[in-house]
Amino acid sequence: MLILLKNIFKTYKAGQVDVPALVDITLQVDQGEFVAIIGQSGSGKTTLLDIVGCLSQPTSGEYWLDGDHVNTLPDSLLTGIRNKKIGFIFQTFHLLARKTALENVQLPLMYAGASRTVQQDKARELLTRVGLEDRLRHYSNQLSGGQQQRVAIARALANSPSLLLADEPTGNLDSQSGKDILALFEQLHRQGQTIVMITHDPLIAHQAERRITLADGRIVADESIHQPLPVLG
Repeated sequence: MLILLKNIFKTYKAGQVDVPALVDITLQVDQGEFVAIIGQSGSGKTTLLDIVGCLSQPTSGEYWLDGDHVNTLPDSLLTGIRNKKIGFIFQTFHLLARKTALENVQLPLMYAGASRTVQQDKARELLTRVGLEDRLRHYSNQLSGGQQQRVAIARALANSPSLLLADEPTGNLDSQSGKDILALFEQLHRQGQTIVMITHDPLIAHQAERRITLADGRIVADESIHQPLPVLG
């Protein structure tokens, strides 16, 4: 078991009013699963991703990540857990424009204290793994959207995270680039990587092996997908 959420509630204040974002979420994700979390805007997807990614604390409830009871830990320790155990992939890539693809992928390794040689070797290996061995020295404005997302995936994998979190990873891509990114996720899944992906699109969610549906902050469905659809074209 990699993720265990028990009776998670998240409430925000709007003036004097409590606004529930998550309501009694109990969820387990095992090592190696590929899970899609789906729901309309306002259903609680992003709030749930923030809690799973240790970016936000629940109002109440308990969260274990890879054996650590993380909702009891101080921010200083949560920062280390995020760096070592979680790789983040965002819709808008978040690449540094003044750094090359290679340098962007090196960053998490640099923050982890790896030597420059290790940084470069690992970054080159990861960019080759995502099919960008010929784009190492290119800047983000010299890359297509799909290529930028591949750099972002390589960066997310830099510290060999237990968990890969993807927030609408194909949202800013054309259909072919989206298909390529989903195929890459499927390849990573086959290699044993645990992936939790947020999406509003049922067809994209169907690429995962498990689909969790949120509505009004609650889990309303949790389904195994035995035969994923062909990767979208």
